[in-house]
Amino acid sequence: MIRMKAYVLVNTELGMESEITNTLADVNEITNIHGLYGLYDLIIEIEADNMDRIKEVALNKVRLLDNVKSTITLLTYGESFINE
Repeated sequence: MIRMKAYVLVNTELGMESEITNTLADVNEITNIHGLYGLYDLIIEIEADNMDRIKEVALNKVRLLDNVKSTITLLTYGESFINE
């Protein structure tokens, strides 16, 4: 079964990246969190069995956190493209 995958770009309050990362560390569907330079501060990778669970995690676990100013959720489709 192909799992759904999304990436959430997160803009945080200044200096709150570590706090947000620590808060999200125990969310099973979050597979990776990386710090970014530029307009957004974090990128969060979410994997789940269905779109409803992706939306639930992106909204209730990420977007509604204190110190999250804004998010953009990017949904993937199909299988990954891998260059070898």
